[in-house]
Amino acid sequence: NQRTFRPKKSSPSGSKGLQLKKHIDATLGSGNLREAVRLPPGEDLNEWLAVNTVDFFNQVNILYGTLTEFCTSSTCPTMSAGPKYEYRWADGITIKKPIEVSAPKYVDFLMDWIETQLDDESIFPQKLGVPFPLNFLDVVKTILKRLFRVYAHIYHSHFQKIVSLKEEAHLNTCFKHFVLFTWEFGLIEKAELAPLYEIVESILQC
Repeated sequence: NQRTFRPKKSSPSGSKGLQLKKHIDATLGSGNLREAVRLPPGEDLNEWLAVNTVDFFNQVNILYGTLTEFCTSSTCPTMSAGPKYEYRWADGITIKKPIEVSAPKYVDFLMDWIETQLDDESIFPQKLGVPFPLNFLDVVKTILKRLFRVYAHIYHSHFQKIVSLKEEAHLNTCFKHFVLFTWEFGLIEKAELAPLYEIVESILQC
């Protein structure tokens, strides 16, 4: 099922988004991820959150896309992160009460839902100077909390496959970037990080 592997989203088309994207690429290239996640001086926090959210969506999309033939409804009948953590899907609109779905179905629902948010210009404005909605921070928090669940599932259920595909360095770097960014701006509750807390802690301490 290649549907979960989607075309890459580009940053908001205003020159502002592109400048910030260039800043991210340049600072990431320096290898200092702590520096890369900080809000550049004089920049708007919402713009920074928007550009990075698009980036994290793309990263998770590509990482999970390499696993679609191994993460199936028979290998992963529930969306879980180890025996203690199971995630159910609800979008609050068409599915109001959380339902149990397989991991690939959950990721499919999630990527569709995030794409809808990213494409909605009233949430992620494309044009320069258009204000972000008042609940923008909450939207970003929900997107990132749910993207974390995909990381948690990959680490708990597919890490051996990632190693055999020689992707672990890429996975670890993407996850480290994600953790440092969400920590910097307090975007994910500590309790949500529990399935990968040992990894998170080691990232924050190094």
